[in-house]
Amino acid sequence: MESFPQAVRMFVNGQAMRGGSLAPALADAEFLGEVSTAPRYRFHSFGDFPGLVPVAEGGASIAGELYAVDYADLRERLLPGEPPELELSVIELADGSGTCSMVVRAGTAGEDITAHGGWRAYQRTLA
Repeated sequence: MESFPQAVRMFVNGQAMRGGSLAPALADAEFLGEVSTAPRYRFHSFGDFPGLVPVAEGGASIAGELYAVDYADLRERLLPGEPPELELSVIELADGSGTCSMVVRAGTAGEDITAHGGWRAYQRTLA
Protein backbone atom coordinates (compact mmCIF):
# COMPACT_ATOMS: atom_id res chain seq x y z
CA MET A 1 0.00 0.00 0.00
CA GLU A 2 1.32 3.46 -0.95
CA SER A 3 2.15 5.89 1.85
CA PHE A 4 0.80 9.45 1.69
CA PRO A 5 2.07 12.56 3.47
CA GLN A 6 0.34 13.32 6.76
CA ALA A 7 0.93 17.09 6.62
CA VAL A 8 0.04 19.95 4.33
CA ARG A 9 1.82 23.27 3.87
CA MET A 10 -0.33 26.11 5.18
CA PHE A 11 0.26 29.85 4.70
CA VAL A 12 -1.23 32.00 7.46
CA ASN A 13 -1.33 35.78 7.48
CA GLY A 14 -3.47 36.86 10.41
CA GLN A 15 -4.55 35.54 13.81
CA ALA A 16 -2.93 32.11 13.24
CA MET A 17 0.55 33.64 13.06
CA ARG A 18 2.81 33.41 16.10
CA GLY A 19 1.30 35.49 18.91
CA GLY A 20 -2.19 35.59 17.36
CA SER A 21 -5.41 34.33 18.90
CA LEU A 22 -5.50 31.25 16.60
CA ALA A 23 -1.78 30.43 17.04
CA PRO A 24 -2.51 27.65 19.58
CA ALA A 25 -4.16 25.71 16.73
CA LEU A 26 -0.70 25.48 15.16
CA ALA A 27 1.15 24.55 18.36
CA ASP A 28 2.02 21.09 17.00
CA ALA A 29 2.76 22.29 13.44
CA GLU A 30 6.28 22.74 12.11
CA PHE A 31 7.12 26.40 11.50
CA LEU A 32 8.74 26.59 8.05
CA GLY A 33 9.49 30.31 8.06
CA GLU A 34 8.29 33.75 7.18
CA VAL A 35 7.27 34.00 3.52
CA SER A 36 5.29 36.21 1.16
CA THR A 37 2.69 35.51 -1.47
CA ALA A 38 3.21 36.08 -5.17
CA PRO A 39 1.94 39.58 -6.13
CA ARG A 40 -1.48 38.21 -7.09
CA TYR A 41 -3.52 39.22 -4.05
CA ARG A 42 -5.23 42.16 -2.38
CA PHE A 43 -5.41 42.13 1.41
CA HIS A 44 -8.57 43.03 3.32
CA SER A 45 -9.31 43.65 6.99
CA PHE A 46 -12.54 42.50 8.60
CA GLY A 47 -11.81 44.18 11.92
CA ASP A 48 -10.16 41.47 13.97
CA PHE A 49 -8.91 39.31 11.10
CA PRO A 50 -7.58 39.73 7.54
CA GLY A 51 -8.11 37.87 4.29
CA LEU A 52 -6.43 37.42 0.92
CA VAL A 53 -8.40 38.32 -2.21
CA PRO A 54 -7.03 36.75 -5.42
CA VAL A 55 -6.92 39.26 -8.31
CA ALA A 56 -5.99 39.10 -11.99
CA GLU A 57 -4.14 42.44 -11.81
CA GLY A 58 -3.23 45.08 -9.25
CA GLY A 59 -2.10 42.58 -6.65
CA ALA A 60 0.76 42.75 -4.17
CA SER A 61 2.93 40.39 -2.15
CA ILE A 62 1.52 39.81 1.33
CA ALA A 63 3.69 38.73 4.27
CA GLY A 64 2.85 35.71 6.41
CA GLU A 65 4.12 32.47 7.89
CA LEU A 66 4.36 28.98 6.46
CA TYR A 67 3.71 25.81 8.47
CA ALA A 68 3.63 22.07 7.89
CA VAL A 69 0.29 21.17 9.50
CA ASP A 70 -1.00 17.69 10.20
CA TYR A 71 -4.29 17.09 8.36
CA ALA A 72 -6.05 16.26 11.62
CA ASP A 73 -4.89 19.54 13.21
CA LEU A 74 -5.96 21.45 10.12
CA ARG A 75 -9.41 19.84 10.19
CA GLU A 76 -10.00 19.80 13.95
CA ARG A 77 -8.06 22.77 15.35
CA LEU A 78 -7.37 25.43 12.72
CA LEU A 79 -10.31 25.43 10.31
CA PRO A 80 -13.06 25.48 12.98
CA GLY A 81 -11.62 28.76 14.32
CA GLU A 82 -11.65 30.50 10.96
CA PRO A 83 -14.39 33.08 10.34
CA PRO A 84 -17.18 32.35 7.83
CA GLU A 85 -15.91 35.10 5.49
CA LEU A 86 -12.90 32.91 4.67
CA GLU A 87 -12.51 29.58 2.89
CA LEU A 88 -9.65 27.16 2.30
CA SER A 89 -7.92 27.50 -1.07
CA VAL A 90 -4.55 27.10 -2.78
CA ILE A 91 -2.42 30.20 -3.31
CA GLU A 92 0.91 31.00 -4.94
CA LEU A 93 3.92 32.04 -2.88
CA ALA A 94 6.63 34.46 -4.02
CA ASP A 95 8.92 31.53 -4.90
CA GLY A 96 6.28 30.19 -7.34
CA SER A 97 5.25 27.22 -5.20
CA GLY A 98 1.68 26.53 -4.14
CA THR A 99 0.32 26.13 -0.64
CA CYS A 100 -2.97 26.02 1.19
CA SER A 101 -4.28 29.24 2.71
CA MET A 102 -7.50 30.89 3.73
CA VAL A 103 -8.91 33.37 1.19
CA VAL A 104 -11.90 35.69 1.23
CA ARG A 105 -15.09 34.05 -0.04
CA ALA A 106 -16.35 35.48 -3.34
CA GLY A 107 -18.80 38.31 -2.83
CA THR A 108 -17.34 39.28 0.56
CA ALA A 109 -15.42 42.52 1.00
CA GLY A 110 -13.58 44.18 3.84
CA GLU A 111 -11.38 47.26 4.12
CA ASP A 112 -8.52 47.11 1.59
CA ILE A 113 -5.25 47.18 3.56
CA THR A 114 -2.98 45.88 0.78
CA ALA A 115 -0.66 48.89 1.02
CA HIS A 116 0.49 47.71 4.46
CA GLY A 117 1.90 44.47 3.03
CA GLY A 118 0.82 42.29 5.94
CA TRP A 119 -1.30 41.97 9.07
CA ARG A 120 1.41 42.85 11.58
CA ALA A 121 2.34 46.03 9.68
CA TYR A 122 -1.33 47.01 9.55
CA GLN A 123 -1.80 46.27 13.28
CA ARG A 124 1.13 48.57 14.13
CA THR A 125 -0.75 51.47 12.48
CA LEU A 126 -3.67 50.88 14.86
CA ALA A 127 -1.59 50.93 18.06
